Amino acid sequence: MPRLFSIAPAISIKGRKFKGLRGFAGKPAHPPLTDIPVAAYVFAMAFDAVSFFAGSDSGIARDAYVAGTWAIIAGAIVSVPTALTGFWDWLKSTPRGTQAWRTANWHMAVMLTVTAIVVVDIVLRLGSADAAVVPGSVLILSVLAGSLVMYGSAYGGALVYDYGFNVETSGDHPVWHPSTHDVGPGEHAFPAEEQ
Repeated sequence: MPRLFSIAPAISIKGRKFKGLRGFAGKPAHPPLTDIPVAAYVFAMAFDAVSFFAGSDSGIARDAYVAGTWAIIAGAIVSVPTALTGFWDWLKSTPRGTQAWRTANWHMAVMLTVTAIVVVDIVLRLGSADAAVVPGSVLILSVLAGSLVMYGSAYGGALVYDYGFNVETSGDHPVWHPSTHDVGPGEHAFPAEEQ
């Protein structure tokens, strides 16, 4: 009977080459960090829309505006290590002149634009922290940030899923062969009894 789960190899650091700020081979630092700012900016956009459509006569408008403020601030905080690890990936593992490099350049340009929008958004929010409903200028910025972060993340996804950027295994690898044994990081064959 085949085993149902394989747990240890996917989370193991043993056998993985350390790549500094970029993370470990097979466990890059940038991709998991991106989830938080992307989700936070989309949530901020959604909370601000709720605040706007609820109107100043509703208590929910204020609560949604505050929730959007906390969400966008949290996303901005996590965007710092996200940007650093992404820049280091771009610098160290993107061959110049390639389609992957051009795609990474566009991904970076869009995400840096999002970051600039978010900084202005936060400054405006802090200046109107006691508002009963989201100010129009803040709503416009959060819609821009939320929309652009989804657009920019599509390019980051293309780098990984279409181009295999920083993906350690590809092609024929033992993890895709029927077996009761697990192949750990850095291993490229089954144990002797499986071969």
